[in-house]
Amino acid sequence: MTDMPTRMRALLFLNGTGLFVLAISIGWIWFFALLHAIVLWPLPFDIPVTIPDDGRAWRMAHMEGITQGLLLMALGLGGQFMRLSPKQFKWLFWSSLVTGWLFTVPTIFNAIFGTRGLAFGGGPFKAGLANDLIYVSGWPPVVAVHIMLGLTVLGLWRFLKAEKG
Repeated sequence: MTDMPTRMRALLFLNGTGLFVLAISIGWIWFFALLHAIVLWPLPFDIPVTIPDDGRAWRMAHMEGITQGLLLMALGLGGQFMRLSPKQFKWLFWSSLVTGWLFTVPTIFNAIFGTRGLAFGGGPFKAGLANDLIYVSGWPPVVAVHIMLGLTVLGLWRFLKAEKG
């Protein structure tokens, strides 16, 4: 068993920061969607825009970026408290990236296309190709999150067991 490599921890933190930056960008788009214009002080004029303005969808996209970004940052910082094999750390790393990015990016498309992506064919929500593609893109992170959490718990348990004895 080994510690999480420093480079891997830094890359997790970098990706978390990237998701945070994406979340801030989504927040600006949501802001402009609510106003139906790009309003930037101190510019003396507004630029009218037409952006889908489903507040629930933009809030979801914004919060997914923040939540998943914080998760990747926490894994990067907390990686020093895990003990896994090099292969297990690779699985943890890639499953974390798949979880973070693929739980966040599809929510942006949901906001743009007015879909939910919760069921193939739309279920009780808006149906269409965009919905179905978003739904299918949701399966890799659903699998990845379980791998990520299982390996995280295992790594922390091994660390604590070694520290005790």
